[in-house]
Amino acid sequence: INAEYGLTIDIEQGIVEGFDFAGWQTGFGDFHLVPDFSTLRTAAWLDRTAFVLCDVYNNRTHELIDIAPRSILRRQVERANKMGFTPLGATELEYYMYKTSYEQANKVGYDEKQLEPFGYYLGDYNLLQSHREEPLTSVLRRHLRNSGIQVESSKGEYGFGQHELNIKYGELIPMGDNHVVFKQCFKETAQQMGISVTFMAKPHTSQSGSSCHVHMSLWNKDGKSVFRGQESLDGLQCSNTFKYFLGGWLKYAPEIMVFMAPTINSYKRFRAGSWAPTKCGWSPDNRTAGFRIIGEGTNGLRIECRIPGADCNPYLVLGSLLAAGLEGIEKQIVPPPKLSGDVYSMDHVPSVPLTLRHAVQLFEGSDFAKRNFGENVVSHYAHSYKKEVEAFDKFVTNWERQRYFEQI
Repeated sequence: INAEYGLTIDIEQGIVEGFDFAGWQTGFGDFHLVPDFSTLRTAAWLDRTAFVLCDVYNNRTHELIDIAPRSILRRQVERANKMGFTPLGATELEYYMYKTSYEQANKVGYDEKQLEPFGYYLGDYNLLQSHREEPLTSVLRRHLRNSGIQVESSKGEYGFGQHELNIKYGELIPMGDNHVVFKQCFKETAQQMGISVTFMAKPHTSQSGSSCHVHMSLWNKDGKSVFRGQESLDGLQCSNTFKYFLGGWLKYAPEIMVFMAPTINSYKRFRAGSWAPTKCGWSPDNRTAGFRIIGEGTNGLRIECRIPGADCNPYLVLGSLLAAGLEGIEKQIVPPPKLSGDVYSMDHVPSVPLTLRHAVQLFEGSDFAKRNFGENVVSHYAHSYKKEVEAFDKFVTNWERQRYFEQI
């Protein structure tokens, strides 16, 4: 049993008023946490500890609470299954690592001038720089493996002390679960070692942001990809299922942007030439596009959505992207023509929403979102994100003091 206010708090555990689901007006009752024992595992980074994830149920109706992130993903997976599909996917998390402990970082107000990164030059694919990050990364690889999560690779990334570690793709609910365990393992291990790691989307103005690229494909009950086929989409060999799924992603991405970029900070990533996309277009094997097509001619044919940041909730991202793709199939949405070259420079291609305020407006007014997630889900999350915008609007930032204190 847990208190309902767990679904009405902000990231700092402060109660946010104004939700219909629960509040002072309801007395903040309880809901039931029902263990999903398929997620039971050893938490290898802790002493004699097991870890299990739960679904959230209404303690009166004994039904899944629809606003819970895992419930949102579960409903979309069940929908895909009824259509004859098994969706597979993966999330690629990037993060920054610091020799500064969490406690010390807090004492200095997370001032970036006082945070010591693991690296001091760009380390993308650089073996020496990646070696400097191994004190944490090597421990994490072992902990994840011993906790039942298969690590495929790890590598240095573009920022100072930035890294990426990829785990094996799989069915979407277990993938979301592994994403959650991954982050918890990282942060608790960093805590134990007296260092720190952040999954902020953009911790530093002058360096690259941290993404959570999402790969997804659909398979049938015989274990064959339904994205492969003999159709041609602007020269790309694929199936109509692939074409319409991609069409759904492109059409509805702006309306689910809040799930891919859920914080004020999320939108600082989206800058031309930053490795984060700025346009809602698709292109084969092109990292300047929001949607990159990989694996043509193989069972690995899939779409990589490059929009989500490392600060996203995996259940909400996977669930909303799956919903968009399935609606594309149902409505036979044909994607716009493919793009070639530098997509950043293409002014005619629609931009991704560039602020949380704009993204919330699109989400709140989305018939697609209301149809697929339910009006109460849309209302709940829109209220949460609007309160985040409101909190930021009231806050005086260091940027303002540095810019205006003396000069104004």
